[in-house]
Amino acid sequence: MDVRAYNRERWDRQVESANEWTIPVGPEVTAAARLGEWSIVLTEKRSVPSDWFPSLPGCDVLGLASAGGQQGPVLAAVGANVTIFDNSPRQLDQDRKVAERDGLTIRCVEGDMRDLSMFPDESFSLVFHPVSNVFVPDVRPVWKEVYRVLKPGGVLLAGFMNPAVFLFDYDDEDDAPRAHYRLPFDSRTLTDEERLRILGEDGPLEFSHSLADLIGGQLDAGLRLTSMYEDDSRYPIGKIMPSYIATRAVKQ
Repeated sequence: MDVRAYNRERWDRQVESANEWTIPVGPEVTAAARLGEWSIVLTEKRSVPSDWFPSLPGCDVLGLASAGGQQGPVLAAVGANVTIFDNSPRQLDQDRKVAERDGLTIRCVEGDMRDLSMFPDESFSLVFHPVSNVFVPDVRPVWKEVYRVLKPGGVLLAGFMNPAVFLFDYDDEDDAPRAHYRLPFDSRTLTDEERLRILGEDGPLEFSHSLADLIGGQLDAGLRLTSMYEDDSRYPIGKIMPSYIATRAVKQ
């Protein structure tokens, strides 16, 4: 199966069905950002601490697998030079629509997060990578490419799923999660019934990654971890454990 092509189609469908991560911010959000009042998320609930960001006016920012018209327009409204890179054409259209509506400049590029070869070395001072590497089977190429395109002293802000989340299954949202799956989780191995129940009819394929790959992979790529936090989820698993991890790392 061509995972990239499959997930591109599925995320285009998510836009059609108005998945919450495909709904662009309103003009009031970018207007407030222009006045210095803003926040964005790497995970689901918790806003990224303001001191995690470099100075944004004039900053070259790559929103990595970050389309949907949510984070990119805010960063552009603050004054950053924003490039949004994503696998889904329809998701990229959401950023284009906000940019046109609100008079923002956002460069939109379609591609695979594991291959940033269209960007020269040391192109960006900030890479903003929200929870999206769950949609690729191998995350280590992502970190290697991020390191390459970051300028010295550049910052990677990344959000990802707590790998333990993928251990669990439940019949419906009222049931307590129960350990069921082996890790690493690969949704290609699910039965049709399981895939429909867990991912939905139009859901993209998902993959778990070990902490050795999610955090150790950043370190092995040459990045230095400077901070991290956990975040909860509204899903049943969020009632018993943090579902997300966010990290800040710097290219030395």
